[in-house]
Amino acid sequence: MFENHNKAQMVDPQAALPGRSTPMVVNDRHYVSGAPIVPPFRDGMAQVVFALGCFWGAERCFWVKEGVYTTAVGYAGGYTENPTYEEVCSGLTGHTEVVLVVYDPSILSFPQLLNVFWEAHDPTQGMRQGNDQGTQYRSAIYCQDSTQLSLATQSRDSYQEKLKLAGYQSITTEIARDKAFFYAEDYHQQYLAKNPGGYCGLGGTGVTCPG
Repeated sequence: MFENHNKAQMVDPQAALPGRSTPMVVNDRHYVSGAPIVPPFRDGMAQVVFALGCFWGAERCFWVKEGVYTTAVGYAGGYTENPTYEEVCSGLTGHTEVVLVVYDPSILSFPQLLNVFWEAHDPTQGMRQGNDQGTQYRSAIYCQDSTQLSLATQSRDSYQEKLKLAGYQSITTEIARDKAFFYAEDYHQQYLAKNPGGYCGLGGTGVTCPG
C-alpha cells in the first residue's frame, strides 16, 4: 500500500503522506477513569505530550499516577495531518506514538511527571525502543509552554549524567513545544485496560532520576 521506506530514518517533509482534514473520532470518555479525553478539560489542568515507545504501555505509565486527570494516545512530531495507524507505521508521516497527559499541577508537578517519563524507557535508543524499531518509537517530550521546555531540558541534562555513569550513551529524546497532537483510533485508547494481556514492550534502564 505504501512505498518502500527506511522506517529508521525520518521522512522528508515533501515525501510525507498528505493526511486529511477530518480528525479521528474517539470515545470522549477515558476507559479507566471516565474523565474526558478530548478538550475542554477541567479548569486548572496542565498538559504535556510524551513519546516513549509503543503507546499502549506508555499510556498506562501515566493514567495510574495520582494527579493525572486523563490520558489519550495519538501521533505527533511529524508532518501528516490526522494520520491513521497504518500510515504512521509506514514511516511516511514523521510522527511518533505519543501520550497526551492532562494533569493537576497542584497534586503532581511537572518534574515528577518527567521522572516517570525518563525511568519508564531507555531514552538513548534513537529510532527504536527495545524490539520496536522505526521513527514512530522515538523518544520525545512535546511541551505546552516555555516553562515546561526549560524544565524538560534541565531534567534531560541531569539524567544524562546519571546515565553516563551507568554506562549508557547520549540521550536522543527530542524536546520541543507547540507540536500538534492527533488522536489515534479509538481501539488504541487505554488499550491495556481493555486488553490486560496485551503487548507492552517498555523497559527502563533501572537508573533513577535525580531529585
